[in-house]
Amino acid sequence: MPFKILVVDDDLGTRLSISDYLELSGYQVITANDGQQGLVLVNKHHPDLIVTDIIMPQMNGYELVRQVRQQVHFRLLPVILLTARTQTQERILGYQSGCDLYLPKPFELEELAAAINNLLERSQIIQSEYKSSLQENLQKADYIDETELSDRQRTQLHESLTNREREVLEILTHGFSNAEIGDRLHLSPRTVEKYVSSLLRKTDTSNRAELVRFAMEHNLVE
Repeated sequence: MPFKILVVDDDLGTRLSISDYLELSGYQVITANDGQQGLVLVNKHHPDLIVTDIIMPQMNGYELVRQVRQQVHFRLLPVILLTARTQTQERILGYQSGCDLYLPKPFELEELAAAINNLLERSQIIQSEYKSSLQENLQKADYIDETELSDRQRTQLHESLTNREREVLEILTHGFSNAEIGDRLHLSPRTVEKYVSSLLRKTDTSNRAELVRFAMEHNLVE
Protein backbone atom coordinates (compact mmCIF):
# COMPACT_ATOMS: atom_id res chain seq x y z
CA MET A 1 0.00 0.00 0.00
CA PRO A 2 1.72 3.25 -1.14
CA PHE A 3 2.02 6.17 1.24
CA LYS A 4 -0.64 8.83 0.73
CA ILE A 5 0.57 12.42 0.36
CA LEU A 6 -1.68 15.48 0.52
CA VAL A 7 -0.37 18.45 -1.50
CA VAL A 8 -2.00 21.81 -0.71
CA ASP A 9 -1.13 24.83 -2.89
CA ASP A 10 -3.21 27.50 -4.64
CA ASP A 11 -0.81 27.52 -7.60
CA LEU A 12 -1.92 24.92 -10.13
CA GLY A 13 1.54 24.59 -11.69
CA THR A 14 3.14 23.86 -8.32
CA ARG A 15 0.46 21.32 -7.42
CA LEU A 16 0.85 19.50 -10.70
CA SER A 17 4.64 19.43 -10.69
CA ILE A 18 4.79 18.11 -7.11
CA SER A 19 1.99 15.56 -7.55
CA ASP A 20 3.38 14.25 -10.87
CA TYR A 21 6.86 13.83 -9.41
CA LEU A 22 5.60 12.10 -6.27
CA GLU A 23 3.33 9.76 -8.21
CA LEU A 24 6.28 8.76 -10.40
CA SER A 25 8.17 8.11 -7.14
CA GLY A 26 5.51 5.61 -6.08
CA TYR A 27 3.32 7.73 -3.78
CA GLN A 28 -0.45 8.12 -3.87
CA VAL A 29 -1.19 11.85 -4.14
CA ILE A 30 -4.30 13.91 -3.38
CA THR A 31 -4.38 17.68 -3.91
CA ALA A 32 -6.19 20.75 -2.59
CA ASN A 33 -6.05 24.38 -3.72
CA ASP A 34 -6.40 26.00 -0.29
CA GLY A 35 -6.15 25.20 3.41
CA GLN A 36 -9.88 24.84 3.94
CA GLN A 37 -10.19 22.19 1.26
CA GLY A 38 -6.98 20.63 2.54
CA LEU A 39 -8.47 20.24 6.03
CA VAL A 40 -11.52 18.49 4.58
CA LEU A 41 -9.28 16.07 2.68
CA VAL A 42 -7.16 15.39 5.78
CA ASN A 43 -10.24 14.24 7.69
CA LYS A 44 -11.58 12.30 4.71
CA HIS A 45 -8.45 10.53 3.45
CA HIS A 46 -6.11 10.44 6.51
CA PRO A 47 -2.89 11.07 4.54
CA ASP A 48 0.51 9.88 5.75
CA LEU A 49 2.11 13.30 5.15
CA ILE A 50 1.11 16.84 4.16
CA VAL A 51 2.99 19.21 1.86
CA THR A 52 1.40 22.66 2.03
CA ASP A 53 2.03 26.20 0.88
CA ILE A 54 1.61 28.99 3.43
CA ILE A 55 0.04 31.90 1.56
CA MET A 56 -3.34 30.68 0.27
CA PRO A 57 -6.95 31.97 0.14
CA GLN A 58 -9.67 30.72 2.53
CA MET A 59 -7.18 29.27 5.03
CA ASN A 60 -3.41 29.69 5.03
CA GLY A 61 -0.87 26.96 5.74
CA TYR A 62 -0.24 28.03 9.33
CA GLU A 63 -3.92 27.73 10.23
CA LEU A 64 -4.22 24.42 8.38
CA VAL A 65 -1.38 22.92 10.40
CA ARG A 66 -2.75 24.30 13.67
CA GLN A 67 -6.18 22.80 13.05
CA VAL A 68 -4.70 19.47 12.01
CA ARG A 69 -2.56 19.35 15.16
CA GLN A 70 -5.62 19.98 17.35
CA GLN A 71 -6.89 16.51 16.44
CA VAL A 72 -5.29 13.81 18.58
CA HIS A 73 -4.95 11.21 15.83
CA PHE A 74 -3.09 13.69 13.58
CA ARG A 75 -0.53 14.92 16.09
CA LEU A 76 2.16 12.63 14.68
CA LEU A 77 1.28 13.43 11.04
CA PRO A 78 4.39 14.82 9.27
CA VAL A 79 3.94 18.27 7.70
CA ILE A 80 6.20 20.17 5.29
CA LEU A 81 5.59 23.89 4.80
CA LEU A 82 6.48 25.44 1.45
CA THR A 83 6.85 29.21 1.01
CA ALA A 84 8.67 31.91 -0.86
CA ARG A 85 9.10 33.75 2.42
CA THR A 86 12.51 33.08 3.93
CA GLN A 87 12.59 35.46 6.89
CA THR A 88 13.49 33.95 10.25
CA GLN A 89 10.22 35.07 11.83
CA GLU A 90 8.28 33.28 9.09
CA ARG A 91 10.15 30.04 9.76
CA ILE A 92 9.56 30.43 13.49
CA LEU A 93 5.82 30.81 12.87
CA GLY A 94 5.94 27.66 10.77
CA TYR A 95 7.53 25.59 13.49
CA GLN A 96 5.28 27.10 16.16
CA SER A 97 2.23 26.06 14.15
CA GLY A 98 3.47 22.46 14.27
CA CYS A 99 5.28 21.79 10.99
CA ASP A 100 8.12 19.27 10.85
CA LEU A 101 10.08 20.90 8.04
CA TYR A 102 10.19 24.34 6.45
CA LEU A 103 11.23 24.26 2.78
CA PRO A 104 11.73 27.64 1.06
CA LYS A 105 10.77 28.21 -2.57
CA PRO A 106 12.20 27.66 -5.08
CA PHE A 107 13.17 24.09 -4.22
CA GLU A 108 14.27 21.03 -6.14
CA LEU A 109 11.67 18.26 -6.41
CA GLU A 110 14.39 15.75 -5.65
CA GLU A 111 15.09 17.55 -2.38
CA LEU A 112 11.39 17.54 -1.50
CA ALA A 113 11.15 13.81 -2.23
CA ALA A 114 14.18 13.12 -0.04
CA ALA A 115 12.64 15.15 2.80
CA ILE A 116 9.33 13.29 2.44
CA ASN A 117 11.06 9.91 2.50
CA ASN A 118 13.02 10.88 5.62
CA LEU A 119 9.95 12.16 7.48
CA LEU A 120 7.88 9.10 6.56
CA GLU A 121 10.59 6.73 7.79
CA ARG A 122 10.86 8.63 11.06
CA SER A 123 7.07 8.76 11.39
CA GLN A 124 6.79 4.99 10.93
CA ILE A 125 9.38 4.37 13.63
CA ILE A 126 7.68 6.75 16.07
CA GLN A 127 4.22 5.31 15.42
CA SER A 128 5.52 1.75 15.75
CA GLU A 129 7.16 2.55 19.08
CA TYR A 130 4.03 4.35 20.25
CA LYS A 131 1.81 1.39 19.36
CA SER A 132 4.20 -1.03 21.07
CA SER A 133 4.25 1.12 24.19
CA LEU A 134 0.46 1.42 24.16
CA GLN A 135 0.04 -2.35 23.73
CA GLU A 136 2.48 -3.02 26.56
CA ASN A 137 0.60 -0.63 28.86
CA LEU A 138 -2.71 -2.26 27.96
CA GLN A 139 -1.29 -5.71 28.71
CA LYS A 140 0.00 -4.47 32.07
CA ALA A 141 -3.40 -2.97 32.84
CA ASP A 142 -5.12 -6.24 31.92
CA TYR A 143 -2.70 -8.18 34.14
CA ILE A 144 -3.33 -5.81 37.04
CA ASP A 145 -7.09 -6.08 36.56
CA GLU A 146 -6.89 -9.88 36.50
CA THR A 147 -4.71 -9.91 39.63
CA GLU A 148 -7.05 -7.57 41.47
CA LEU A 149 -10.04 -9.65 40.42
CA SER A 150 -8.33 -12.81 41.63
CA ASP A 151 -7.51 -11.21 44.96
CA ARG A 152 -11.07 -9.97 45.32
CA GLN A 153 -12.50 -13.41 44.54
CA ARG A 154 -10.12 -14.99 47.01
CA THR A 155 -11.18 -12.55 49.73
CA GLN A 156 -14.86 -13.22 49.02
CA LEU A 157 -14.25 -16.96 49.17
CA HIS A 158 -12.42 -16.65 52.49
CA GLU A 159 -15.32 -14.63 53.89
CA SER A 160 -17.90 -17.14 52.64
CA LEU A 161 -16.33 -20.08 54.53
CA THR A 162 -17.63 -20.78 58.01
CA ASN A 163 -15.22 -21.52 60.85
CA ARG A 164 -16.24 -25.19 60.82
CA GLU A 165 -15.70 -25.41 57.02
CA ARG A 166 -12.20 -23.98 57.47
CA GLU A 167 -11.46 -26.60 60.12
CA VAL A 168 -12.73 -29.42 57.91
CA LEU A 169 -10.74 -28.11 54.95
CA GLU A 170 -7.54 -27.79 56.97
CA ILE A 171 -7.71 -31.41 58.17
CA LEU A 172 -8.87 -32.65 54.75
CA THR A 173 -5.69 -31.31 53.11
CA HIS A 174 -3.67 -33.69 55.29
CA GLY A 175 -5.41 -36.70 53.73
CA PHE A 176 -7.75 -37.73 56.55
CA SER A 177 -11.03 -39.55 55.89
CA ASN A 178 -14.47 -38.31 56.91
CA ALA A 179 -14.43 -40.58 59.95
CA GLU A 180 -10.98 -39.33 61.02
CA ILE A 181 -12.01 -35.73 60.51
CA GLY A 182 -15.17 -36.39 62.53
CA ASP A 183 -13.13 -37.88 65.39
CA ARG A 184 -10.91 -34.80 65.52
CA LEU A 185 -13.78 -32.33 65.37
CA HIS A 186 -16.32 -34.43 67.30
CA LEU A 187 -18.64 -34.65 64.30
CA SER A 188 -20.38 -37.56 62.63
CA PRO A 189 -19.04 -38.73 59.24
CA ARG A 190 -22.35 -37.71 57.67
CA THR A 191 -21.98 -34.15 59.01
CA VAL A 192 -18.39 -34.02 57.74
CA GLU A 193 -19.62 -35.12 54.31
CA LYS A 194 -22.10 -32.21 54.29
CA TYR A 195 -19.26 -29.77 55.03
CA VAL A 196 -17.13 -31.32 52.27
CA SER A 197 -20.02 -31.01 49.79
CA SER A 198 -20.42 -27.35 50.75
CA LEU A 199 -16.69 -26.76 50.20
CA LEU A 200 -16.84 -28.43 46.79
CA ARG A 201 -19.73 -26.18 45.80
CA LYS A 202 -18.13 -22.95 47.04
CA THR A 203 -14.80 -23.67 45.35
CA ASP A 204 -16.42 -25.03 42.18
CA THR A 205 -14.33 -28.21 42.37
CA SER A 206 -15.44 -31.76 41.49
CA ASN A 207 -13.67 -33.98 44.01
CA ARG A 208 -11.47 -33.97 47.10
CA ALA A 209 -8.23 -33.95 45.11
CA GLU A 210 -9.30 -30.84 43.21
CA LEU A 211 -10.54 -29.27 46.44
CA VAL A 212 -7.18 -29.82 48.15
CA ARG A 213 -5.25 -28.46 45.16
CA PHE A 214 -7.54 -25.43 44.98
CA ALA A 215 -7.14 -24.76 48.69
CA MET A 216 -3.35 -24.93 48.47
CA GLU A 217 -3.11 -22.75 45.34
CA HIS A 218 -5.40 -20.06 46.75
CA ASN A 219 -3.98 -20.03 50.28
CA LEU A 220 -7.22 -21.17 51.89
CA VAL A 221 -5.25 -23.26 54.38
CA GLU A 222 -2.15 -22.62 56.47
